[in-house]
Amino acid sequence: MVGGGPAGSRAAALLAKDWDVAVLEEHQESGRPVQCTGLVSPRVLEMAGVRQTPLNVLHGAEIEFPGGRRIAVSSPEPKAVVIDRADFDRQLAERAMDAGAEFFYGRRYLSRRWEGRSRIHYREDGQVGEECARLLVGADGHGSKVAMEAGDPRPREWVRGLQVDLPIADGSDTVEIHVGSETAPGFFAWRLPCGDFTRVGLCVGWDHGPPADYLRAFLKKLSLEDVKPLDKHCGKIPLGGRGRTYGDGVLLVGDAAGQVKPVSGGGLFPGLTSARCLAAVAGEALREDRCDAASLKAYERMWRKELGKELARGYRLRRVFLRMSDEDMAKASAMVDRPDVQRLLNSGDIDRPSDLAAPLLRKVPGLLRFSPRLVSAMVMR
Repeated sequence: MVGGGPAGSRAAALLAKDWDVAVLEEHQESGRPVQCTGLVSPRVLEMAGVRQTPLNVLHGAEIEFPGGRRIAVSSPEPKAVVIDRADFDRQLAERAMDAGAEFFYGRRYLSRRWEGRSRIHYREDGQVGEECARLLVGADGHGSKVAMEAGDPRPREWVRGLQVDLPIADGSDTVEIHVGSETAPGFFAWRLPCGDFTRVGLCVGWDHGPPADYLRAFLKKLSLEDVKPLDKHCGKIPLGGRGRTYGDGVLLVGDAAGQVKPVSGGGLFPGLTSARCLAAVAGEALREDRCDAASLKAYERMWRKELGKELARGYRLRRVFLRMSDEDMAKASAMVDRPDVQRLLNSGDIDRPSDLAAPLLRKVPGLLRFSPRLVSAMVMR
């Protein structure tokens, strides 16, 4: 296993019940550096089996569109929780260790050679070492070297993110989302209440350059430019998936597999779901001592059956978003600023946002004007 993040640790925990599992993690600890907002659905905590008191529980969101119109969605039931992501990752790693997985921190994966088994080369303390494995799992994040060596193409696109934690206590149960080309071209910005502090950040499309200047402007817009941050996090997110997530003696999971929600950039729900699929297929392949690509292909069929439709629809929705100008967004916000539409939006699920597409278009058919072919395809498939 290469990578000790959430998807890798979860897969390691499931596999270590029956198999010898070694996890190569290039960093010195699990959970650092943090590269996530920490905003997840309550079901993610259940899936991970992690006990954690959330930093905050959210019941809604307020979205600001170009032109200043704001649309609020809310629910009496919790829609999301804010978690301590570093602690979440550490707990998942500890559960994998408790199950029998062995973690090697500071060990950087270099390459592998497939000879019926994988001969894996790594670097640790300046020295190159070698191990042999029947199956290699690439859980090494957005820039997965395992994926590239397996011949898998890069994701369709990347977005770059930057966020800061500010010493401003905020117990609100609503996250602010801001869209528009001046604020966060190609994605969105957020102000997230985290109880004892406030997290402010944004992502931008790769073609728009580094996000630092946009974040400075966003902080100024919020009148927070003079607040000294407690912490800062950055990272990049792969969107659009990869070509395939298996090969001879290798499987990919999490960000390494492009298993990321295109609308929000979140990877925990799809990564943990796929880790379960991976453990099921890998366990069978190991029992039969057949770890060739033909035997491992079942993994891709399994995780795509559970997630493929949502991820594909989500990426079509993203393509619609990318084609919209600020003027288009302002017009769309006016179309949906109605009580009946708001009630529909209140029922949304952050892990399956495309489920709202068909009922939303039935209520507001005028939205088809922004990209008729893409929107129709997103609804029909």
